[in-house]
Amino acid sequence: MSPSRREIAAGLLAAPAILSARSVQAAGRPVTVASLFGEDKPETKIWRRIAETLARTAPGRFDLRIVGNAALGGEKEVAEGVRLGSVQASLSTVSALSGWVPDSQILDLPFLFKDRGHLRRVLAGPLGAELRGKFEAQNFVVLGFINYGARHLLAKEAITTPEGVKGKRIRVIQSPLHTELWSGLGAYPTPIPIPETYNALKTGVVDCMDLTKSAYVGFKLHEVVPYLVETGHIWASGVIYVAAPFWKSLSADDRAALATAAAEGVGYFDDLIVADEDASMARAKAEGGKVVQPEDRSAWEAGARKVWASFAPKLGGIEKIEAAASA
Repeated sequence: MSPSRREIAAGLLAAPAILSARSVQAAGRPVTVASLFGEDKPETKIWRRIAETLARTAPGRFDLRIVGNAALGGEKEVAEGVRLGSVQASLSTVSALSGWVPDSQILDLPFLFKDRGHLRRVLAGPLGAELRGKFEAQNFVVLGFINYGARHLLAKEAITTPEGVKGKRIRVIQSPLHTELWSGLGAYPTPIPIPETYNALKTGVVDCMDLTKSAYVGFKLHEVVPYLVETGHIWASGVIYVAAPFWKSLSADDRAALATAAAEGVGYFDDLIVADEDASMARAKAEGGKVVQPEDRSAWEAGARKVWASFAPKLGGIEKIEAAASA
């Protein structure tokens, strides 16, 4: 019988020589960190960098035990682990946390942000502070906002117009906003955890999905959905976060050290994502992947505006949305 995910994770956690940052002293406080990817991806590299920083600034006080390759589950499973206390820290898209913090869906509104700088400015302002408070109320302490890059449509064929998704079964994040976006375009949204998407696409459970360029290759999805349509419809903002009980149990000095290391990690992560997107797409193209441009972008944006109007009453009104769009 093959081992369960829980057994695998337990085995990983029992191997601190492998999982703990090499430079962190073994006497440090154990911190279980969940990552969806392996050592070569930004989602894990950021935690290695944070561990290295803490080894200098808070020597012997933290022992980051980084469990990669989604061994502790997808984003929602990890978030549940953080709330229960079995996981102390991770990264997550805000999409995956929107069930607990519905107001964070404003960051997922399609075609809201023009580029990385636009999103960064908004999160550095009052909206970012407001969302941090709402995440903490749900036991998620946000140490920084990160940017996973833009989400694009992934398909088995070149779907370049909104009409092309009609009747398609599309994998979506378990988020009402994502569901409404694609159902409004005539597709059939199907929530599936990210670790299960490869098989779902390969076996025809779903026909397409949307994802960032880095994760597209990180999960080897170019093997089963070779077309990436550069819609860039949502900027996938995310958070570095820790469990509130863990955070509250730290001394003021340890909180400051961890917050500072995480803040430095934000810039490092964003730089890694940009580089990884380039490397990922080069690999995808070398292995048969194809990048195509959407036709009639205004038609895609028109469909997105319907989502703005629908969600405005839940997200503080259309004026708040328009203010973020023009920031």
